[in-house]
Amino acid sequence: MNVPNTVTTTKTVKPARSPQDPAPAPSVASGTNFASTSVPRHLARGAIGFGLVIGSICLVPVVGPAALLAAPLALVAFRGCPTCWMVGLVQTVSRGRLERRCADGVCTLTGARPAADRAQEPAADITAPAASR
Repeated sequence: MNVPNTVTTTKTVKPARSPQDPAPAPSVASGTNFASTSVPRHLARGAIGFGLVIGSICLVPVVGPAALLAAPLALVAFRGCPTCWMVGLVQTVSRGRLERRCADGVCTLTGARPAADRAQEPAADITAPAASR
């Protein structure tokens, strides 16, 4: 009994946009946020995480390999690895002090201005096409 080989393919078709429809907003790459609500809270998480890692390694001669079961708990305290915790520390410390500004497709990271300065700045014209901005 011969069964013919068949292949079924599907193609997703996007609906056509009319000239009156606004252009879709450009997607912004959202970075992962490892920051805490405060620096003391973040440092406490780090102390717990590093304490668990160091404790699990130092207790291996006393308790045996079962002491290593505390190491995965450090990953919970770190919200990932120790590098993730360090990135979160930088994010927590710099929160509100740095500002990302984008103009003509070039983004820069600068020191944040006080809220009074930002209030006097004119708002961007979001109704104008992106090419004319």
